[in-house]
Amino acid sequence: MYEWETRLMTRDENRVVRPLEWGFEWIEPFLEEHGFASAIPAPETVREDAAAEAAMVRINQLLIRHSDKFFGYEKPTDYRLEERHPLLFPTNVRPETLEQEAALKARAEAGELPTAQFLRFTSPERTPYPENDQVNARWFPAQHKDPRRPKQAMVVLPQWNADAFSHNELCTIFNRMGISALRLSKPYHDIRRPAELERSDYAVSANIGRTLSACRQAVVDIRCCIDWLEAQGYEQFGVLGTSLGSCYTFLASAHDKRIRVNAFNHVSPSFGDVVWAGKSTLHILRGLEDAGLTQERLRALWSAISPVSYYDKMVSEESGGPEKQVLLIYANYDLTFPKDYSLKVVEAFKRIGLNCRTRVLPCGHYTTGETPYKYIDGWYMGSFVWKAFKELREEYAAAAKAPAVVEEEETVDSEQ
Repeated sequence: MYEWETRLMTRDENRVVRPLEWGFEWIEPFLEEHGFASAIPAPETVREDAAAEAAMVRINQLLIRHSDKFFGYEKPTDYRLEERHPLLFPTNVRPETLEQEAALKARAEAGELPTAQFLRFTSPERTPYPENDQVNARWFPAQHKDPRRPKQAMVVLPQWNADAFSHNELCTIFNRMGISALRLSKPYHDIRRPAELERSDYAVSANIGRTLSACRQAVVDIRCCIDWLEAQGYEQFGVLGTSLGSCYTFLASAHDKRIRVNAFNHVSPSFGDVVWAGKSTLHILRGLEDAGLTQERLRALWSAISPVSYYDKMVSEESGGPEKQVLLIYANYDLTFPKDYSLKVVEAFKRIGLNCRTRVLPCGHYTTGETPYKYIDGWYMGSFVWKAFKELREEYAAAAKAPAVVEEEETVDSEQ
């Protein structure tokens, strides 16, 4: 299994090693806007690595203390549905992938490829890349035939460097359950990827501040999608994230009480630990090691975007909302999200009393996308989402009956 996993992991040869950059300019706009300008280091500080690192660690600590602001936002005002041909936007240059992309483009130009609907809006987190700031989410609406049933929807985020078709089949499965879905393109992915990139490198890189910004952007984009769904009459919401997507969806749910159903596919407590210990981020690790960083120091530099910093916010009393339902999936032979880290998440969730279910895949990270494991993974996620939303429907029905009972009791009291 490890041999197979390694073969899949190393087949892409367009990974780029980049040097460490502190990237304060990526986080400065947030700090200035929210009254934290004093945390921005002076230019002479940034030129000295030890002082720059200490300043970035302090900024992370500040962001954790004020995470409701860091992952907060102003609602977009330019929501719109766009009709266009779905294209692949691959991040690898393997011949078979390029042939698939060329065939799709040819079919689109010939009018033979069906169009699809995409939700578009401007992200509240701005970057120097206009294409990245235009959020893109493919819309999979389900038919709602029973007016008594609450409208339910999922926001789905696939893995790092996913092409635009990844996880689309999951969304169609949710549609068969009567659950609508928005398949969200993460920052710097598929149609949002800047032209200068072959891969979605700017989402996770040796640029500390840019990685913080990309995570914040992903989280607020998820919450903006929930806002749009709510405006369409949806009442119950869930998220599903794979790999990097699981980190983003966790952070969104921890800061949004509306998100009740949570499927986290491949999990780890610390953003920095995955980058440091995972085999698929060796090209990032090289730039960090060249600068003399250690795993412990990297963990602190990305603590503000690590799930472990916000476990308490997932518990209903902390979030100020009803109980969340959670699925954690990890893999026994994972070289990207090492199993030991995943087990720490499982242990922590049980300790804090989350309504959590755990499933284990007999494969690795990349092999999850291969037969038969992709079907096992799909079954785990699909069956969980079905059961979780079924319980929410029952909760909704019970709540709908409650006012009538109260009214009847009040009537009896008045007669007496």
